[in-house]
Amino acid sequence: MRNILTLMGKELRLYFISPIAYVVAMVFLAISDFLFYNQIQYFSGLSMRMMQFQNNLPELNIHDAVFRPTLFNMSFILLLIMPLLTMRLFAEEKKEHTNELLMTSPITITEIVFGKFIAALVVYLLLLVLSLHLPLMLSLAVDISWKPLFTSYLGLFLMGAVFLSMGLFASALTDNQMIAAVISFGILIGLWMAGASVHTAGESALGQIANYLSMSNHLDQFIKGLISSRSLTYFISMTALGLFLTHRVVESQRWK
Repeated sequence: MRNILTLMGKELRLYFISPIAYVVAMVFLAISDFLFYNQIQYFSGLSMRMMQFQNNLPELNIHDAVFRPTLFNMSFILLLIMPLLTMRLFAEEKKEHTNELLMTSPITITEIVFGKFIAALVVYLLLLVLSLHLPLMLSLAVDISWKPLFTSYLGLFLMGAVFLSMGLFASALTDNQMIAAVISFGILIGLWMAGASVHTAGESALGQIANYLSMSNHLDQFIKGLISSRSLTYFISMTALGLFLTHRVVESQRWK
């Protein structure tokens, strides 16, 4: 455990002495604020129109009207920027030949993989915490149902764990950070869009598999405020798969 924490601390320092974490945070928060503002504007306009017709304040579900579309759009933005957090984790080590020192150190491959993964996960968690200013600001004006919001953020956290594990796998495949980012993006967009093939595959076995592999379908359950064992199993198993594949790639390189 000490080796994992030491490696995690090293990776966190590298994140915050380079501009990557700051740029990702700035882009993510700026787009999230813009999406949230647009959704608030739409919600306000809808409320005013309903008041004109009903002559009273309508009872609208603010989670469904504001947070659900905002958080779902935020998840797609994360899909685009998360490869930037993982592209350097192994690729930079190989390019600068520091991976040879790491591979010959008395640290197991499992500790190496988990140390880098947890460091990236901490940075991602900070992004989610920073985005909480949106519901906190809105709570000053209206009542918010915090339970579905908590469930939504849990879904975003689990989704991010999958993104990072797959990005770590992509970074382990190459010594080029841009190639790692492209591979990571290709894997993530494939998982995100898997559900699109359901319409063509229908109710066949292929359609059911595609529906299960679709990350957006599972995330939508959490954003609705529902926690299903099926979706929990999906996120945990996909994260484990990404870490397992990373372990196998790094292990094969250690013996070269």
